[in-house]
Amino acid sequence: MVVLLLSCQEASKKSYDIDSVASPQGTEVFQPNWENIAKNYQFPKWFVDSKFGIFIHWGPYAVPAFGNEWYPRHMYQKDSKTYKHHIEKWGAHDEFGYKDFIPLFKAENFDADEWAKLFKASGAKYVVPVAEHHDGFAMYDSELNKWNSVQMGPEKDIVGLLKSAVEKEGLVFGLSTHRAENAWFFNGGMEFPSDVQDMNIDLYGRRYDEQVYTDNFAKEWLTHTYELIEKYEPKLIWFDWTVNDSILMPYFNKFMAYYYNSALDWGENVVVNTKQGYPTDVQVWDVERGKSDKMMKFPWQTDTSIGKKSWSYIDGEENKTAEQIIHDLIDIVSKNGNLLLNIGPRADGTITDEQKSVLLSIGEWLDINGEAIYGTRPWKKFGEGETESTKGSFSDNKAVAYTAQDMRFTKKGNDLYVTALNWSDKILVKSLDKETVSDTKILDVSLLGSEDKIDWKLTDEGLELSFPLEKQCNHAYSFKRSFDKEVG
Repeated sequence: MVVLLLSCQEASKKSYDIDSVASPQGTEVFQPNWENIAKNYQFPKWFVDSKFGIFIHWGPYAVPAFGNEWYPRHMYQKDSKTYKHHIEKWGAHDEFGYKDFIPLFKAENFDADEWAKLFKASGAKYVVPVAEHHDGFAMYDSELNKWNSVQMGPEKDIVGLLKSAVEKEGLVFGLSTHRAENAWFFNGGMEFPSDVQDMNIDLYGRRYDEQVYTDNFAKEWLTHTYELIEKYEPKLIWFDWTVNDSILMPYFNKFMAYYYNSALDWGENVVVNTKQGYPTDVQVWDVERGKSDKMMKFPWQTDTSIGKKSWSYIDGEENKTAEQIIHDLIDIVSKNGNLLLNIGPRADGTITDEQKSVLLSIGEWLDINGEAIYGTRPWKKFGEGETESTKGSFSDNKAVAYTAQDMRFTKKGNDLYVTALNWSDKILVKSLDKETVSDTKILDVSLLGSEDKIDWKLTDEGLELSFPLEKQCNHAYSFKRSFDKEVG
């Protein structure tokens, strides 16, 4: 039996048996292998129905507000722009290291309730704050990591406050942990004299001369993750890419089994997000800043940011428009996916007016068209149109100029939704020709948000739909066709 104490200074009496995958109550339905997990796991209905969530990258890296959230790594890489900027702005590294940003990270204007109300107004259904990023600073009340937001900086349990606030608004609470990346994140700073070389400062991870990931590190990583599960009972846990390392993978399988077993005790259905390396039927496949170009069998997710340059707040950020994000959401949902959209608050805890405006505009669109998004399932094809959408990771910064003939399909029971990605006087839905709908009867055709009668005609070439004279919203337009039975 391997038991690891949950305190760097051995001050805590809390410990975990990381040889066991049984929940604290002894539940052990899930075992740490993919065959067993696939046999017993079901994707949560709340996740599949929600479609839209909010991601939050916030930590001490918001203080310098330069480059991106990788400032803590780049500031120690010689000849990088961030390295030079740091010396000019903050001084030499051995006089002002990354740890010295922490006292400046005060979060003095942070209001979890205000944030939660904004997220609800955006139309999001779940919220995923970063509990710990690559920099090793925990945004929660950790007994394991002394570098945390309760003992330092804000002196607040940011994750705990957000959990309470978002659940009060009826939203689902999740979190992300990037602890696995901390193992190598500061290695550049170990190549020259700086405060990183003081290995008593365990914020900076470990010094690795050869292999980065070891069994010892993996066990430490696992206890950090178990702590988050027990303290906060998140319904979603998101991971970055390095958890697919061959050393970490067996421990990640233990984590999944332990998490899923624990959720059975809570009476909840939970979900894990990873980028690569794991089967898509035991957790959700996540695509960073991009999306799939085809419909997927199992639920998947895009994680992207309103900001084009950074996940965290930086001066001079360039933000995407609400229309670009709405178009991406529609495309993703038509392919059986969810959108996890990131914001980057300032160090003081305020969210920029521009990012607030984008969120509220998305919410206004969903107020009218949400019926074509929430609780829907993909049809037999995701859409039609000549304009090619972006695909693959790191491809979504540039907006796509769609026409009204670019459409995406979703369904809910006997209702089929066709969402046109631009405005026109009429469109032809070629996928709904007489042959396709021959054994069904169209009971009603409407445009969500409009009380005008929609003229339509079924032809051999497809279903003709006429737009009303006035727009009921901006960005995209959802037609609803109700049939007497499900369309094939």
